[in-house]
Amino acid sequence: MPTGRVRFVAGTDAVCCLQFSGKVFRWYAHCCRTPISNTAGPRFPVVGLIHAFMNQDADGRSRDAALGAPLCRIFERSAIGPLPPDAPAPASLGLFARRGVKLLGWWLGGLGRPNPFFDHHTNAPISEPRVIAPSERIALGHHPVAPIVRGIQR
Repeated sequence: MPTGRVRFVAGTDAVCCLQFSGKVFRWYAHCCRTPISNTAGPRFPVVGLIHAFMNQDADGRSRDAALGAPLCRIFERSAIGPLPPDAPAPASLGLFARRGVKLLGWWLGGLGRPNPFFDHHTNAPISEPRVIAPSERIALGHHPVAPIVRGIQR
């Protein structure tokens, strides 16, 4: 979803950041180790919210009603365990093209600002990223779950 639609209403002091590469910031709550999202930097207008912990939004709408139905799955080769029986189909070229047009519209329309994960004056992350080396990642047994790409209703 566009970063400009994400707001922290409390708990920003608990938000921490990890980096497995120089390109992706992975945000989590250090108090309970709950993953929050992935971002690609302060100017990229997209945040990949980790939806697994969400049941409903502040208005009481279900996760699918708030974020849209699943459109596809990506990176499933790096996931462990079986896919759920109702998992959407893998991503297609047409889906990526439609999402690229939407992303460009968000960027041009200013929906990438403000980005709640980065200081709006300095573009620095709100939490100093802890860089995880590939060897440390392997030692930790980190295996990401296959993300589900969802549609955005608004």
